[in-house]
Amino acid sequence: MQAESSFKRLTDLVDKGEVKGKRVFIRSDLNVPRDAEGNITEDTRIRASIPAIQSALKGGAAVMVTSHLGRPKEGVFSETESLAAVAVRMGELLGQKVELVRDWTDGVDVKPGQVVLLENARFNVGEKKNSEDLAKKIAALCDIYVNDAFGTAHRAEATTYGAAQFAPIACAGPLMAAELDALQKATATPQRPMLAVVGGAKVSGKLQVLKKLSDKVDNLIIGGGIANTFLLAAGLPVGKSLVEEELVEEAKSIMAVMSARGASVPLPVDVVCAKEFAAGAAATVKKVSDVEADDMILDIGPETAAQYAKIIADAGTVVWNGPVGVFEFEQFGGGTRAVAMAIADSKAYSLAGGGDTLAAIAKYNIADKVGYISTGGGAFLEFLEGKVLPAVGILMQRANQ
Repeated sequence: MQAESSFKRLTDLVDKGEVKGKRVFIRSDLNVPRDAEGNITEDTRIRASIPAIQSALKGGAAVMVTSHLGRPKEGVFSETESLAAVAVRMGELLGQKVELVRDWTDGVDVKPGQVVLLENARFNVGEKKNSEDLAKKIAALCDIYVNDAFGTAHRAEATTYGAAQFAPIACAGPLMAAELDALQKATATPQRPMLAVVGGAKVSGKLQVLKKLSDKVDNLIIGGGIANTFLLAAGLPVGKSLVEEELVEEAKSIMAVMSARGASVPLPVDVVCAKEFAAGAAATVKKVSDVEADDMILDIGPETAAQYAKIIADAGTVVWNGPVGVFEFEQFGGGTRAVAMAIADSKAYSLAGGGDTLAAIAKYNIADKVGYISTGGGAFLEFLEGKVLPAVGILMQRANQ
């Protein structure tokens, strides 16, 4: 895993008085969900952006903020992908007017104490391809560049990478810094035993994560469709469950790697099956060995859930990504609920990330009992894979400049 301690922090610059009178450019993640009328339906990302802005204001800076929103066509303004509604909500949260600036790459008029929101970064031609010309224009707007958007850290774009490359100073905002600190704590210097809970539909989507973790963790709990491929690899029946037969050898290899160093991949001993994948499907608990040819495995059984809960209770660090069953259907949610509650009750340092994981945390109301909840889906997974995230890598390169 990459070490993430060597980067400048906005909060340190503020504390040293180094942002006073300076132009601060903050790349936030304001890609919020909206309804058909364009109204914001959930404002967590806007609220998460506020501490960085308030910190820069407290330090006496002139503040510019931008983000992407949706997937607009570059070079074409679109009302439906505009940050107008975000500017209104941001102003409400800050308690001051936030002006939306539409064409901003050639210059922005902003004074110390003011906040302006720069229109959707992806309206600019070259944003996604990290155009050097665009990156240099953005960098020229500011004295200090701040990346506070961990959710986009796995992408090298003009506002996430290029601007950081060319700005006079590049640093991490408080949200980005907190993410990296949490990932560092959980992966680079974990309390033992270290446990990873990895669920999801397919091994293929999580294969690199599973391989990386198999060298590192003491226990690897797998769930969802992923577990079916491992059950098949262990010679157990899976009926007509979602399975990736072409990855059975990979599953065997991961189990062998862990076994060779005394680590474990505890497989389900009982499962919850149905004859069809449907919200109203009848659920039947069975021993794994009793799974029939027309059964679909849709959750772990209560005996397995109890075993997993004990492993979680004994852990020093828990990294959680993905549900262990089809928890959207209540009759197949018992396993994910048991895992979630065990993590909530555990004394271990817990780190959770990924969209379905966040949905489970919300459903079982345990957000305040998880050590850290990552805001980045793809970025979180790529970090666990051991990849250097481009937006983080450039902050580290610029740390001593």
